[in-house]
Amino acid sequence: MNVTLQTDIKSTIRTFLQKRIGQDVSFNDGDDIFQLGLVNSLFALELVVFLENTFDIAVENSDLNLNNFSTVDNLEGFIRNKKGI
Repeated sequence: MNVTLQTDIKSTIRTFLQKRIGQDVSFNDGDDIFQLGLVNSLFALELVVFLENTFDIAVENSDLNLNNFSTVDNLEGFIRNKKGI
């Protein structure tokens, strides 16, 4: 699935996270999903693959900063930065 620039990046990320974490788990866009224990290292790898495939980006080793992936807000900013939007 490719997401066009018009698609809501944050909504796409939230939908993926809710499906993987569980619909009954609630968190805010600014909550650190790692500190909340919602994401483990295996899921983090799945998240990176999801981001690359969905948003047509390449996550480089230099991008693997936990801060880029810790919150929905940070993930959206990371995608926008990678896409130059």
